[in-house]
Amino acid sequence: MFKILTLNKISHYGLDNFDRKTYTYGTEMDSPDAIIVRSAAMHDYNFDANTVAVARAGAGVNNIPIDKCAENGIVVFNTPGANANAVKELVICGLFLASRKIVAGIDFAKDLKDTAEADVAKQAEKGKSAFAGPEIKGKKLGVIGLGAIGVLVANAAKGLGMEVYGYDPYLSVDAAWNLSHSIHHAKSMQEIFETCDYITVHVPLNNETRDLINDQSISGMKDGVRILNFARGELVNTDDIIEALGTGKVAAYVTDFINEKILNVPGVVALPHLGASTPESEDNCARMAAFELIDYLENGNIKNSVNMPAAQMDKKAAYRICVIHKNIPNMLNQITATTNMNIVDLLNRSKGDYAYTMLDVDEDVTAEIINAIKAIEGVIRVRVIK
Repeated sequence: MFKILTLNKISHYGLDNFDRKTYTYGTEMDSPDAIIVRSAAMHDYNFDANTVAVARAGAGVNNIPIDKCAENGIVVFNTPGANANAVKELVICGLFLASRKIVAGIDFAKDLKDTAEADVAKQAEKGKSAFAGPEIKGKKLGVIGLGAIGVLVANAAKGLGMEVYGYDPYLSVDAAWNLSHSIHHAKSMQEIFETCDYITVHVPLNNETRDLINDQSISGMKDGVRILNFARGELVNTDDIIEALGTGKVAAYVTDFINEKILNVPGVVALPHLGASTPESEDNCARMAAFELIDYLENGNIKNSVNMPAAQMDKKAAYRICVIHKNIPNMLNQITATTNMNIVDLLNRSKGDYAYTMLDVDEDVTAEIINAIKAIEGVIRVRVIK
């Protein structure tokens, strides 16, 4: 019986996929085999030795200690694309919010509450010119990052009549197939900066992308550019964007990530991280997370992991040995030699400092063999699936 710990309220559309004959789940679970989490902070979490996987029902994994998990042989999954449509719809909303000063107009209308009834319409007509803004049709939109969300945004914006430029040096085959042929393929981010009236970023946060939008990159943009950030707050340097808004270099900044500095800054529309806040998105993320855990626990397959390599292999024998180990020379030879068994099929994949090996064998894997593999220097975790 596999035990699944849920650290947040997880949609039943995900949990219902766990066969009750094989799985038990709940918010209180001793020695869980796996964990499903949404937003709960796990950096101070004490992982049980029996825990082999964590699935984040969402794309971002900032709340999970990725390196700590890798060091302990815990595979961390996320659910890229499951919330893509929800985020896309909010980004499209963001384009209008960046253009038409809609939020400021709504606030102005609210302030007319105590105006004499006969004067409300007159005051509204008199004040509306302060909230004018351009239409997006015919304007140029730059989409930086053409993953699941970026592709949907690019295609939707094209459907709204925008001229769309996309940039992604790591464009996947699937994304390329899904991207409208009418999207301009920018050769560099600089081309996006120099060309586009609107820029939206859809890249992961890492050392290379942190502060992607800063004073230097902004200086290369068109005057009056409108910038959208629905990916990660740290992709945009807060001090630099505030300064650019003050000079008028940036006309508007719409973000789904609030920090104290940007609150009430003219030109900023800050949303409280609403990108994936739809029931459909939560259902999709929970379902994908559940299937990822099921496939890993029952078959050893890894898909959508942020700290381990992708590895999928049809099971060809009665027993499967799964080994997480350091990505160092001669590991595969040592593992296969130690088993001293007939290997029906084998898969070895690596990602950064870590690697994963699956061996399908047709003989019972004894405790002696398991312990011998564990004793190999660089081996982190060994599992046997029957």
